[in-house]
Amino acid sequence: MNRLLISMVLATLSTNVFCQSSRQWTLQECIDYAIANNISLKKKSLAKQSAEENVEQAKAQLLPSLNASTTQTLGFRPWPNETTSMVSNGTVQRSVDKWSYNGTYGINANWTVWNGNKNHNTLKLNKLTAEQAVCDSAITAKTIEEQITQLYVQILYTAEAIKVNKYSYETSLANEKRGEEMVKVGKMSKADLAQLSAQTATDKYGIVETESNLAKYKSQLKQLLEITGETPFDVAVPASSDSEATASIPGLTAVYDNAITNRPEIVYSQLGIKQSNLNIAIAKAGWMPTVSLTGSAMTSSSSMNDNSWGNQIKTNFDIGIGATLSVPICDQRQTKTAVNKARIQREDAILDLEEKKKQIWNTVEGYWIDANNNQQKFIAAKANVESAEASYTLMSEQFKMGLKNIVELMTSKSNLLKAQQDMLQSKYMTILSKEMLNLYNK
Repeated sequence: MNRLLISMVLATLSTNVFCQSSRQWTLQECIDYAIANNISLKKKSLAKQSAEENVEQAKAQLLPSLNASTTQTLGFRPWPNETTSMVSNGTVQRSVDKWSYNGTYGINANWTVWNGNKNHNTLKLNKLTAEQAVCDSAITAKTIEEQITQLYVQILYTAEAIKVNKYSYETSLANEKRGEEMVKVGKMSKADLAQLSAQTATDKYGIVETESNLAKYKSQLKQLLEITGETPFDVAVPASSDSEATASIPGLTAVYDNAITNRPEIVYSQLGIKQSNLNIAIAKAGWMPTVSLTGSAMTSSSSMNDNSWGNQIKTNFDIGIGATLSVPICDQRQTKTAVNKARIQREDAILDLEEKKKQIWNTVEGYWIDANNNQQKFIAAKANVESAEASYTLMSEQFKMGLKNIVELMTSKSNLLKAQQDMLQSKYMTILSKEMLNLYNK
């Protein structure tokens, strides 16, 4: 029974390890995981919570403030005069005790009724700041999404480049073996065979280098996802499809219009303009009068009073209500300076919005041009690969029959390899540019 239980546990652990190590991440899974776990985004979330607390504080500023206070004093008079009377709160105190104990108790309230609408505008300003915090988080999320997309496509490109390099290595290896046979029968010199061997070694080195680059890109993507330690990580490499590169490309104007409507960078700048308008209004409040109401309830007690503590509290109880009107006359230009600075800030916010729109246009136009150019390059490169493959196949057959020399064979092979690499590069550059356009088109 124990052996059966141990076997079941080991089988379960082995299955879990296998499933974990064999998991392959899709692009969307990478993006979703990063959005949920990225440390920068978590910090942005904390900033958003802090901004929301400022909103609640601004709301509370619209309400009256209320506080209670008490003061307890112990006094000592070493040489009291028995014939001296003291008057405290309208009560004659004749006690001659050297020690005395006094207490005061009060409740105070204060309410700013109107201050040039500064408190209401401050609440609106804090709400805009909270909205900006949400946009700031969205900007970071978009940046991470773009970085993940670029790395993911780079991984797909490198993975397919490995296949091209392996194919080149296999053909070089076949040529080298054929060359060895030709040397044996005296149809090729050892010097030519050495060239074929060198080409095989070069292609093998190309495989190792490309695999190293692939591991590096995967490591960068893993770091971007905040996956640390020795956690197994790999990406899902879909079946290669040329249709992705040849599919229609979104229109430049349509992508730009959607971008300036929905991109968080634009919304952030638009909120900045609204903030600057409120800052102007808040600064202008410095020229307005302030009206506030105050209220208090006070009482006191003393051990030098012959009345009981309860009677003293009742007798000394006092309530006061007041109103205060404060009119600014000269504030040493502080308000005017604040208003002028707020207006300058608004102009800067307007320029920032225009700059953001320009940056988005340049970015979208760059991706759109790259997508179109690389798509045309891919179509041409695909035809060039077909021609180079046919040429190399024919050259290989002629080389085997001794009709072509080693230089012609290697030149043909180099042309084929270059054509394949050009096609691969233009293909994934097109896919990457289209993916980036799609991100701006959301």
